[in-house]
Amino acid sequence: MSVMKTKMTGMRKINETLPQVPQNSTRWPGAAYRAMLVVALLFLAACSGAKFIPKNDKLYTGSTVKLTSPYSIPQKAQLQTELETVITPKPNASILGMRPKLYFWHMGEGKSKGIGHFLAEKYGEAPVLLSQVDTQKVKGLMTNRLYNNGYFDSPRVQTKPNVKGNTATIDYTATVQRPYLIKTIHFPDRDTLLDNDIRKTQAGTLLKVGEPYNLNTLITERSRIDDQLKQNGYYFFNPDYILYEVDSTQHNQVDVYLRVKGSIPPRAAKPYVFNRITLNTRYGLTDTVESIRPIIYKKYRYVPDEKIFKAKAIINAVFMYPDSLYRRRRQDQTLSRLMSLGTFKFVDIQMRPARQKTDSAGYGFLNSSVRMTQLKKKSVRAEVQLITKTNGFTGPGFTAQYRNRSALRGAEQFLLNLVGSFETRQGGGRSNTGVEGTTGPVLGLTSYELGVNSQLLVPRLITPPLPFLDARLSSSDFQPRTSFGAGYRYVERRNFFQEDFFNLNYGYSWKTKITNEQELRPVDLQYIRLAKTTDEFDQLLAQRPFLANSFRQQFIPASSYRYTYNTQVYERRRNQVYFNGGLELAGNLASAVSKLSGTAANAKGRYEIMGQEFSQYSKVDLEFRNYYRITQNPTSGNKIATRVLVGLGLPYGNSEVMPYLKQYGVGGPNSVRAFAPREVGPGRYRPTTTNVASRFYDQVGDIRLEANVEYRQDLFPYVKGALFMDAGNVWLVNKDDTRKGGQFQVGSFLNELAVGAGAGLRVDIQFIVIRLDVAYPLRVPSGGNGGGAFVPNLAIGYPF
Repeated sequence: MSVMKTKMTGMRKINETLPQVPQNSTRWPGAAYRAMLVVALLFLAACSGAKFIPKNDKLYTGSTVKLTSPYSIPQKAQLQTELETVITPKPNASILGMRPKLYFWHMGEGKSKGIGHFLAEKYGEAPVLLSQVDTQKVKGLMTNRLYNNGYFDSPRVQTKPNVKGNTATIDYTATVQRPYLIKTIHFPDRDTLLDNDIRKTQAGTLLKVGEPYNLNTLITERSRIDDQLKQNGYYFFNPDYILYEVDSTQHNQVDVYLRVKGSIPPRAAKPYVFNRITLNTRYGLTDTVESIRPIIYKKYRYVPDEKIFKAKAIINAVFMYPDSLYRRRRQDQTLSRLMSLGTFKFVDIQMRPARQKTDSAGYGFLNSSVRMTQLKKKSVRAEVQLITKTNGFTGPGFTAQYRNRSALRGAEQFLLNLVGSFETRQGGGRSNTGVEGTTGPVLGLTSYELGVNSQLLVPRLITPPLPFLDARLSSSDFQPRTSFGAGYRYVERRNFFQEDFFNLNYGYSWKTKITNEQELRPVDLQYIRLAKTTDEFDQLLAQRPFLANSFRQQFIPASSYRYTYNTQVYERRRNQVYFNGGLELAGNLASAVSKLSGTAANAKGRYEIMGQEFSQYSKVDLEFRNYYRITQNPTSGNKIATRVLVGLGLPYGNSEVMPYLKQYGVGGPNSVRAFAPREVGPGRYRPTTTNVASRFYDQVGDIRLEANVEYRQDLFPYVKGALFMDAGNVWLVNKDDTRKGGQFQVGSFLNELAVGAGAGLRVDIQFIVIRLDVAYPLRVPSGGNGGGAFVPNLAIGYPF
């Protein structure tokens, strides 16, 4: 059972749900819904904006670009897109052909105050008129772009306006001949240290013989050469110091010559070596005089703060070395590593030529000062929260946290958390599975939790020396960590049971690139003790043998590995991908040791560790998401978002079923939204009992398959819309006679997917997203469509 928290102060990207509306209040009459839809459509129709256009003018609604040539046009689509970017002005924003922003603008026209003026200022947009389009300017910009792409033979751009009613568009047609191709490429040939180092970069050049001349490629090539020089000591070099000479030849060809300007500063023409590196861990933004005398540690000048940091801890995060060649990669890596320690508010690096040391053999010398401004070493914070979970539990909670940012004087972060909550899961009405329930809080689904947990994060990998492992991860910009954790949690389900959870873990986390992260936990121990049960819960366990096994007191000795790949860090990328894969193994080592040591199984045929049975299973979780932006505009929220979830838990050996907290459930505002949390499955299983609490514990499984697709559209400032479809279910690995139809079958599982579709509105105000989705069940695994009723979901954050 995964737990998620939503702070009342609000955080963007929180995938959590507010309390669901009780089932008996979620059924909207079909006639009323259709009437609301008609009214909305009529409103949009009235907002086309055409009636707000002055006489003798037209509303400009956009342009098209067409490329023509008697010859083949290389990379035609890319060139056409480049031409489209110079078209101005941009037309008014539209939604399905409607332009409601023009309506808001009209409401405030001629007004300096009042609601009309406010709506016009906040949401309105003045009409973009045909008379405002400067076609000559656009044609000139397009011609310039064509020259930049090698079309030197008199390119022509023509325009044609198209008028339809009160609106107009403009068609641009660009006619080009053959582009000029690169015939030869010549790098600098002087016998100097700088020219020699530039020639060494030629193997990776972006300029290719036979490809069209392209100004953007030439500019990018200059930056590439500059970057390579910066990795080889040329700290003061600049891309502008490289110029091109291009000579045209016959048959539409050019010779490209790279040259270094003859007037560059002398210091830009030589590489630099570090003379002295100063590490100042006590720097303050208001410091004027440094009273602490530096010490020399491994050739670094170190300004110590021994009460907080050991010198070794800081130097482990520094990748610039005295007497070594300056490399920009090492400078950037040092900045990133020091900031990722989590102990500094600011870090900057200053470079100055070493005036007291003369140049040697064409090399200069740099003095570097790394200045670090500390965060407070110790802090305490407390929060009141709204706790919401993926299984539908909701209620108030609190968290108190103590943090020490250098607990052992090595930048180790120690966190101590005290957490508590009161949660209730609401139920009632007629569920989509067709079973009558009760309104109000459900028996056994009112929960109290109180817990304490601690974590020590060490900014290095604590491992034995291995020949194939670089424990420092010298090629990474991100600080690896070793974590130690321990915790206890007390849970009471009112009128059902009390449970104690103990955990102890040890593991590593590291990133080799900004897009990926890995986590390995060799030790992840959990102990679950069912401390107290009521007669009613005992009766439920007696009726459900699988539930009794999954709730039994047990020890879970697990190890896990998780890999995350995420390109959402590149915000301007049109297509973004997220992948998360995890593997968890439990009890295998304990089982092997028990068998090899000759330990006898207990009366139930299970092995024990220190008199305690342990769980044995393998568990795989995969999540794939894709976000495709519809338009080229990187700020647009118009996109298609998809997600696929696959989960497989396989109990074996010492276990007949997965532990309850490791099982899967489907349904709810972040899952299949046409169904309540854990209201789907397993398989075709349909609860026959009227006890809602029993159904809640029944409808979990060992296998999960879920898929979602969602179209997201910007509507107004801070308001977005969505159309979506969800499908999913859970299944059992082993047959359970009390849940008939719940076992996974290869030939039928696709027909057992619960399917729902709907629409939603999202208020996105940067720091918090409030979401209202209305979903309709299209298919219930046990048959039918769930009664044909709409199900609203109120939630915080996007579903994925």
